[in-house]
Amino acid sequence: MFLGDDLLAWLLLAVGGALFIGNVVAIVRPPDKPEEGSLERAPIGRSLLMAAVGLLGAVWGVATLLTG
Repeated sequence: MFLGDDLLAWLLLAVGGALFIGNVVAIVRPPDKPEEGSLERAPIGRSLLMAAVGLLGAVWGVATLLTG
Protein backbone atom coordinates (compact mmCIF):
# COMPACT_ATOMS: atom_id res chain seq x y z
CA MET A 1 0.00 0.00 0.00
CA PHE A 2 1.13 3.58 -0.66
CA LEU A 3 1.51 4.81 2.94
CA GLY A 4 0.74 1.58 4.73
CA ASP A 5 -2.05 1.55 7.26
CA ASP A 6 -1.66 5.30 7.96
CA LEU A 7 -3.14 6.65 4.72
CA LEU A 8 -6.44 7.70 6.30
CA ALA A 9 -4.66 9.46 9.17
CA TRP A 10 -2.42 11.36 6.72
CA LEU A 11 -5.45 12.38 4.66
CA LEU A 12 -7.28 13.54 7.79
CA LEU A 13 -4.26 15.59 8.82
CA ALA A 14 -3.94 17.16 5.37
CA VAL A 15 -7.61 18.03 4.91
CA GLY A 16 -8.02 19.24 8.50
CA GLY A 17 -4.90 21.39 8.28
CA ALA A 18 -5.97 22.89 4.96
CA LEU A 19 -9.45 23.62 6.31
CA PHE A 20 -8.01 25.31 9.40
CA ILE A 21 -5.38 27.38 7.59
CA GLY A 22 -7.70 28.37 4.74
CA ASN A 23 -10.40 29.70 7.05
CA VAL A 24 -7.97 31.55 9.31
CA VAL A 25 -6.34 33.21 6.30
CA ALA A 26 -9.77 34.16 4.93
CA ILE A 27 -10.53 35.95 8.21
CA VAL A 28 -7.13 37.60 8.66
CA ARG A 29 -6.53 38.68 5.04
CA PRO A 30 -9.70 39.44 3.13
CA PRO A 31 -9.27 40.18 -0.59
CA ASP A 32 -8.19 43.72 -1.50
CA LYS A 33 -10.70 44.02 -4.33
CA PRO A 34 -13.54 41.52 -4.07
CA GLU A 35 -14.94 40.30 -7.35
CA GLU A 36 -18.44 41.30 -8.35
CA GLY A 37 -21.02 39.18 -6.60
CA SER A 38 -18.66 37.98 -3.84
CA LEU A 39 -18.52 39.03 -0.20
CA GLU A 40 -16.13 41.71 1.03
CA ARG A 41 -15.13 39.58 4.02
CA ALA A 42 -15.57 35.97 4.99
CA PRO A 43 -18.44 35.34 7.42
CA ILE A 44 -16.69 35.33 10.80
CA GLY A 45 -18.91 32.85 12.65
CA ARG A 46 -18.97 30.25 9.89
CA SER A 47 -15.25 30.63 9.24
CA LEU A 48 -14.39 30.19 12.92
CA LEU A 49 -16.62 27.12 13.13
CA MET A 50 -15.02 25.55 10.06
CA ALA A 51 -11.53 26.43 11.35
CA ALA A 52 -12.38 24.66 14.62
CA VAL A 53 -13.57 21.59 12.68
CA GLY A 54 -10.35 21.62 10.65
CA LEU A 55 -8.22 21.96 13.78
CA LEU A 56 -10.07 19.07 15.40
CA GLY A 57 -9.46 16.91 12.33
CA ALA A 58 -5.78 17.83 12.15
CA VAL A 59 -5.25 17.10 15.86
CA TRP A 60 -7.09 13.81 15.47
CA GLY A 61 -4.84 12.89 12.53
CA VAL A 62 -1.68 13.74 14.46
CA ALA A 63 -2.89 11.79 17.49
CA THR A 64 -3.65 8.77 15.32
CA LEU A 65 -0.22 8.90 13.70
CA LEU A 66 1.59 9.24 17.04
CA THR A 67 -0.31 6.49 18.83
CA GLY A 68 -0.54 4.04 15.92
